[in-house]
Amino acid sequence: MGLPQAKLPALPDRESDLTVSRYTRTAVALHWTMAGLILAGLFMGWTMTEMDVSPQRLKVYNWHKWVGVTVLLLALLRLLWRLTHRAPPLEPSMPAWQRAGAHISHGLLYLLLFVMPVTGWIYSNYTGYPVVYLGKVPLPNLVERDRELAATWLDVHVTLSVILAVVVSVHALAALYHHFISRDATLRRMLAWRAIGK
Repeated sequence: MGLPQAKLPALPDRESDLTVSRYTRTAVALHWTMAGLILAGLFMGWTMTEMDVSPQRLKVYNWHKWVGVTVLLLALLRLLWRLTHRAPPLEPSMPAWQRAGAHISHGLLYLLLFVMPVTGWIYSNYTGYPVVYLGKVPLPNLVERDRELAATWLDVHVTLSVILAVVVSVHALAALYHHFISRDATLRRMLAWRAIGK
């Protein structure tokens, strides 16, 4: 009779076991980078229209566009990363209505991250101004110049900016609620860095 073979311990599946409590480093970096860019874009968008016509105002408009394009690119990268790297599940103690709200707000946020920059891009083209990313990369015009439609798309862009601000505010308040009142790991897992999976 042969000697019994020892069983090697099963290695944890990277995406099923290690992602249950924390996000990957890439996800965390994308989250906070985009959060900063979104706040900067909203601030510039709401203040640049009040500025006097000047070279500085033109610079701020361009910075606003560059931030929008960057958010669009990062949103695409974040979506691809999310589809290939499982996110940790919601806290087991979270009520059903909070779970539903979390899914709805996340879906709406992803939608706005794509739609907002595109509406701004279209508005800029309708006013006759092309979008030149970082002052170096000219982006194609999505539409031809049309001043009347420009006014409509400006209204759309501004309305979406208000909706985005509300969704971001609710998202932030919900995270603070879970951290300070529910005292669960909802916020902490987006602050921690996981070594494996990056």
